[in-house]
Amino acid sequence: MKGKKLKVGIVGVGGIANGKHMPSLAKLDNVEMVAFCDVIEERAKKGAKEYGTPDAKVFTDYRDLVALKGLDIVHVLTPNDVHSEITVAALEAGKHVMCEKPMAINSEQALAMVEAAERTGKQLTIGYQNRFRPDSQYLKRLCDAGELGEIYFAKALAIRRRGVPTWGIFLNEKRQGGGPLIDIGTHSLDLTLWLTGNYKPVSVMGVTYRKLADTENAANPWGPWDPKEFTTEDSAFGFVRFENGMTVILEASWALNTLQVGEAMSVLCGTKAGADMLDGLRINGEKFSKLYTTKPAMHGEGVAFYEATDEDAGAAEAKYWIDAIANDTEPLVKPREAYVVTQILEAIYESAKTGKPVYFSDKNCCTCK
Repeated sequence: MKGKKLKVGIVGVGGIANGKHMPSLAKLDNVEMVAFCDVIEERAKKGAKEYGTPDAKVFTDYRDLVALKGLDIVHVLTPNDVHSEITVAALEAGKHVMCEKPMAINSEQALAMVEAAERTGKQLTIGYQNRFRPDSQYLKRLCDAGELGEIYFAKALAIRRRGVPTWGIFLNEKRQGGGPLIDIGTHSLDLTLWLTGNYKPVSVMGVTYRKLADTENAANPWGPWDPKEFTTEDSAFGFVRFENGMTVILEASWALNTLQVGEAMSVLCGTKAGADMLDGLRINGEKFSKLYTTKPAMHGEGVAFYEATDEDAGAAEAKYWIDAIANDTEPLVKPREAYVVTQILEAIYESAKTGKPVYFSDKNCCTCK
């Protein structure tokens, strides 16, 4: 597809479409957005007016959009419960698909997406844009070069003191598949697994809490939430063991009484050195009988009249994805990697309900090929 202007259709023209996907695609010269679909027609019309070609089409049924001839790519930016259905339909219709995170609300739906991509030969990726941050990219290079040694313990952190999304269907467990664990914990887990290259879990223990969800008139950056609508957990924690002996602790919350907060962060502990993202990227270790901590400069300092700039993660994600389609190369976020993330999240929820560990040998765990 080199030299061709790729035609993209947007399904779901809500917050993530307007905040990340459409502005990022609009920066690329080899892309044009030609179709927009949303169950609220006015949203689709607005998206088409602001980002679409002059003859961009508007739909309220995704089936009409994915059936369009000449359409190359579909971005699935809908509520979580229909990610799989729309993605599979688009792949079967011969389109490449970028699906926003999380991949799906359960591993069965996620596997259907993986199998559809493999069956059709079309590209599928998931919107884990934190892999594209400069600190993530640099730390990945360190890990791959063996600078940390054997990474045997890690934390995946997605902690908000208060940060409950009150719009859309975020608080609806049935439509979302869960709360902060599947919403922001999924980013931290994906980042940690990618950094360590570890996709073979053997067991999971998990616990979820709903302790602050019933708070009336709660302090919250988006205003108080309605306790009656808050049907998900408000925090969740997981303990994951891997085939090679590595352990990952996952912490996720929308509301937790703590001052140690941060999202899409990893803490890695290796035999040669450690790393964390708690105060920018920090590398720690021991050399010549002394402990050290270093902070790589992730941003240029600029010069007179010129400020240093960094490409934001969403724009970098879009560029990498479109280049993968144009050049027929693999996307950075591969379907089977995202599938393992979904399996682990599902296992944490299952363990929280039963009070028992989930063993992946019992679940026919499908790890990366």
